[in-house]
Parts: sequence; structure tokens; C-alpha cells
Amino acid sequence: MTDIALQFPALCRRLDAIDRKILTVLQENASLSVAEIGEQVGLSSTPCWKRIQRLEADGVILKRVALVEQNKVGLGISVFVSVESSDHSEAWLKAFAETVSAMPEVMEFYRMAGDIDYMLRVVVTDMQAYDAFYKQLISAVPLKNVSSRFAMEKIKSITALPVPPEVDE
Repeated sequence: MTDIALQFPALCRRLDAIDRKILTVLQENASLSVAEIGEQVGLSSTPCWKRIQRLEADGVILKRVALVEQNKVGLGISVFVSVESSDHSEAWLKAFAETVSAMPEVMEFYRMAGDIDYMLRVVVTDMQAYDAFYKQLISAVPLKNVSSRFAMEKIKSITALPVPPEVDE
């Protein structure tokens, strides 16, 4: 068994070229009917539906959502927040992760390698909202350093992963 199969048992069932086409189509427009998806990937409705169900059951497709333009709902500021901690204990991480995960302004939350420990992508309405977020963040758990970088312009933002082609073993 390969290292990937050991780490990700759901991927033991290989994704073939049609599965990959289905993923690409769904990432572009998940509101298409199964018949429309099948037409684009060369399948009739029933086998296409079964493949989509399997991809969902295997955890390859996590969920289907509507993407919302943040500026049109009043969330005009994007902030990248880097966090350094002096405490790397499991208890501290658990408290920090629970606190940050519960904050609705946090869109993405990563543990990093390198000179910073955590990176957050935060969206807020304005500077006052960011200030309130910042105060809530720094009061939740002890932090060594918090740095904020404000995005001036969004140049590229996509949600579709570049599904790699099938790899021969």
C-alpha cells in the first residue's frame, strides 16, 4: 500500500479520469443537474449519480455550497493575521483552536511552519469591526505576537482545486 493510501484510506479507491472530470465540473458549478454533469463527462444519469454519491461517501466531496461576493454583503476588509505563541502545549493549542474556530470572521485558519505559528484569513465590515475582532483574539489566550496585513485588492481568488490527472503507478 502506498503512503497516500495509508494516510487517506478513502483514496484507496482510485479516482479515475471520469471521477476527476466530475470533480472539475462540480467545482465550476455544483447547481447543475446530474444529467447535465453526466453529459459533460460522458455518462448517463444513473452512473454519474452513483459516482457523485461515492465521492461524497468517501469524503472527496465535502459539501456543495453557494459562493457569496464578500463586498456585496458588506464585508469589505480582508485581513491576513499571523500569530506567534510562546506556549506550544496541547492544552494551549486546544483552547486557541476552539476560540479561533468559533469566531465567524475567521474564514481560514492554518498552523504554519516557519517563523510564524498560525495564519488566519479574516473578513470584516470595517476597521472598527477588525479592532473588536483583534481585542477578542488577544484576550482569549496568551499570544506572543499578532501581526495584521490588510489586503488592498483581491487579484485572484478561486475555490476550485486544480484536480491533477490520473497518475500511473
